[in-house]
Amino acid sequence: MSKMPAPSPGLQLRPFVAPFRFDGSGEFHLKSHKTNEKGGLDKAKGEKILDANRKRLNDFQEKLYAQDRWSLLLIFQGMDAAGKDSAIKSIFDGVNPQGCEVTSFKQPSTLDLNHDFMWRGAIALPQRGRIGIFNRSYYEECLVVRVHPEILAKQKIPPRLVTRNIWRERFEDISAFERYLARNGTVILKFFLNVSKQEQRERFLDRLDQPAKNWKFSMADISERALWGKYQAAYQETIRHTSSVVAPWHIVPADHKWFARVVIGSAIVTTLEKLDLKFPKVDSAERSEFKQVRKALEDEGKASAVKQPVAAKAAAR
Repeated sequence: MSKMPAPSPGLQLRPFVAPFRFDGSGEFHLKSHKTNEKGGLDKAKGEKILDANRKRLNDFQEKLYAQDRWSLLLIFQGMDAAGKDSAIKSIFDGVNPQGCEVTSFKQPSTLDLNHDFMWRGAIALPQRGRIGIFNRSYYEECLVVRVHPEILAKQKIPPRLVTRNIWRERFEDISAFERYLARNGTVILKFFLNVSKQEQRERFLDRLDQPAKNWKFSMADISERALWGKYQAAYQETIRHTSSVVAPWHIVPADHKWFARVVIGSAIVTTLEKLDLKFPKVDSAERSEFKQVRKALEDEGKASAVKQPVAAKAAAR
């Protein structure tokens, strides 16, 4: 009897992606998503999946780069200490950095404020064949700016345009922008690292206890923590209104970092698998050139092999 073919990575990984993917269909309530989910795995099994996904991602990245048609945009959002930095570092460990670029969106500069709110995200988009990773993104304009309306006042928008509908308008602008990117070959995956307030507290304490992590801590983190409820409401509205089939959000359980990395890595791998990436084929003219190059290199090697004994005899005299 012939053996059944092994299931594709996409089928194997689906249980770690589908439950956390929201494409805008149906209702969305952030509170219905657990932060401590482990998908029926333990850490040891999770690490094996993570390692396998790294190898798959490395293979897909090489083909993506060589094919030079698609680009991949990955957006990471989450509260402080949700694990965005460490997830990016772990998932892309071993992937050729030449084909990836990470952009961290900090407080906007004077130059940023002299442009529209999408500008700094637009200029950082990945080229074809590349993976662009946004550590925070233009979504901050519907999150931190919404929670801190004083920031909006600094954005030099004509007052008559700042109405009660500005957040709905920004959701519409972002969704239209992402549809435009998708229609031009940019695949978009968005990840909200959903950490609990209790786990954030533990991670803040860890940063205080370990000197090597002290630099990560800021008193501003505590101020933002006090606004937890407002941020959760802002995230819920943002995810609800900007999820789509072409740019889905993944609500990643982030209390266990290893499982968050399984979900994120699996989502990336299953998406790249659907693109059917391949190394470009060589046409007949190029194959003919390759034969000529091969012959020249082989002849060069034969000539070198003949010269070596002659040179050795001359040196021995």
